[in-house]
Amino acid sequence: MTTKTSLWQVLPGADDQAARGAIAEAAQLLSGGGVVAFPTETVYGLGADARQTSAVEQVFAAKGRPSDNPLIVHIADESQLEGLVQPVGDTERALMRRFWPGPLTIVMPAVPGAVSPRVTAGLDTVAVRMPQHDVALRLIAAAGCPVAAPSANRSGRPSPTLADHVREDLDGRIDGLVDGGPTGVGLESTVVMVEAPGVVRILRPGGVTAEQLREVVPTVLLDETLAGLDSGQAPSTAAPEQQLHAEPQAAPRSPGMKYAHYAPRGTMLLVNGDASQACDYIQREVAAAAARGEVTGVLTYEEHKHYFTADEVVVCGSLEQLETAAQGLYAALREFDVRGVESIWAEACPSDGIGLALMNRLAKAAANRIVYV
Repeated sequence: MTTKTSLWQVLPGADDQAARGAIAEAAQLLSGGGVVAFPTETVYGLGADARQTSAVEQVFAAKGRPSDNPLIVHIADESQLEGLVQPVGDTERALMRRFWPGPLTIVMPAVPGAVSPRVTAGLDTVAVRMPQHDVALRLIAAAGCPVAAPSANRSGRPSPTLADHVREDLDGRIDGLVDGGPTGVGLESTVVMVEAPGVVRILRPGGVTAEQLREVVPTVLLDETLAGLDSGQAPSTAAPEQQLHAEPQAAPRSPGMKYAHYAPRGTMLLVNGDASQACDYIQREVAAAAARGEVTGVLTYEEHKHYFTADEVVVCGSLEQLETAAQGLYAALREFDVRGVESIWAEACPSDGIGLALMNRLAKAAANRIVYV
């Protein structure tokens, strides 16, 4: 699969003739059945008309994405929900009023035949969000269709937060790329499903935190697949305890619930527990790996970088401001690939606020290999 990938640069807020022309060209590609990568406030997405199976199949082919992994449908206006989902309930409306546009995806009963079955992975629900990004909203509106868009990377790789990341993974595999500069949140949207009036379950943590959801909805539950992400949650043992968390076997209701994601090419282990013990454990393991001749790397935070001696010590952000770690995570993971690191140890973080999403992505990047110390 080889094609010439068109490139346009449209920075947020730009409304000159060049920007308008670029959006019009990209939108024409989308509505005509092509696939176009574009920026959102979370990560870059790879978009196709959600109604056209042939277009959606190009997304799966470009990414190498498993076919039972559903896609999120992006809209530019709530009026697009009509004909896409069943009548929207009060709880869903309350979430939309508070968080749309923004990094919240809501899984809702789909209108039969409204989108390609490849989008829903054969389920009777569809995941929908309205991105909080000027370029994305203008592009979707101009295309005149609901846009199915997973992250614009090869499946399993770290998600792209820069247009250069998209080009690295997908240049020559997609029709177009709209370069809108760096994304903001850095992690994908939170995905929720309303189980009953006033009861919401988080299927994938992301840019909207559980604490923020509780300001709108009385009861917020975590999906069972998110168990074990609390820092230091495992019981203390004489020796570090390694766990491999199982993936859900049924077709997932949300992207990010199944399969290893966001992974660097080297083997990665997530180390969870008391910070001092975790740092000591990581440095011992790094030293042992270096003695075996391995190229070693450590993913850490600004406050702890002085603990480590490795071939590559990469800082993704600050523990005091986990939003910076979320913004820097995927770029940091890609740094290990650039530098040819073979064995990586990643330090856990507290799981409150955006930390839950950060821990979820770290666990997925490590293929759910987690050591508790």
